[in-house]
Amino acid sequence: MSVWFVTGAARGLGAEITREALERGHSVVATARDVSAVLRAYPRKPDGLLAVKADVTEPEQLTAAVEAALAEFGRIDVVVNNAGYGLVGAIEEASDKAVRDLFDVNVFGVLNTLRATLPTLRAQRSGHVVNIGSVGGFATAPAVGLYGASKFALEGISEALHGELAPLGVRVTIVEPGGFRTDFLNSSSIQVEPASIADYDAGAGPVREALAGNDGRQPGDPAKGARAIVDVTEVAEPPLRLQLGADAVERVEAKLDLVRRELDEWRHVALSTAV
Repeated sequence: MSVWFVTGAARGLGAEITREALERGHSVVATARDVSAVLRAYPRKPDGLLAVKADVTEPEQLTAAVEAALAEFGRIDVVVNNAGYGLVGAIEEASDKAVRDLFDVNVFGVLNTLRATLPTLRAQRSGHVVNIGSVGGFATAPAVGLYGASKFALEGISEALHGELAPLGVRVTIVEPGGFRTDFLNSSSIQVEPASIADYDAGAGPVREALAGNDGRQPGDPAKGARAIVDVTEVAEPPLRLQLGADAVERVEAKLDLVRRELDEWRHVALSTAV
């Protein structure tokens, strides 16, 4: 059985991944800013669960969590970078602080977690890093561009990490979920910037309204999503990217079609710059 290290394990997809891994007999180091929230989810602490307080923006807490994991289980096999949140607002409307706070968790929090856990995986010459991204990190939209940008950054990190870790026997997968019925669209997981510039009502407004009305109505089943994620860690050759949900597949296919059309249409211009 494997030892999992999951950030943001108190709720949402992180909690479902934790539950699914435990049910399959794996051990899980479930980290969260509020460790009591993890324990409330498991009032009768199951075998294999170690709940540890760790804010991904605090490197020393992550180091302590890894030390606790190794003391308890002796190894770490799967690292799930799940902690993160959303931001709604047109690019110009979002404050500098809101954007920096977002990237501090969604991007730098992942880097902090990797710095804490990768020495163990490298020493073992085995393991799997699972970065929970978003279909919005492959094809974003008005009003969620900054959230998408944080997940685009995670795509780039994951691609490079894949090449860096593969020779060491460590695998990398970035998961690109569509809409799942977690708490992601409520105030506990998403920050909404005021619609302060009327010029953006036409572009960003419809997306704002759709998000506000879609909480709890997303098509994805989080338990099924968690099963798919745990499944992919158990195959010999996992994918670099894993889309989850029919809506994610549709958006990825639409962007690939658009990129191909534009590449073909403007190929002559691109090639005209060659020496």
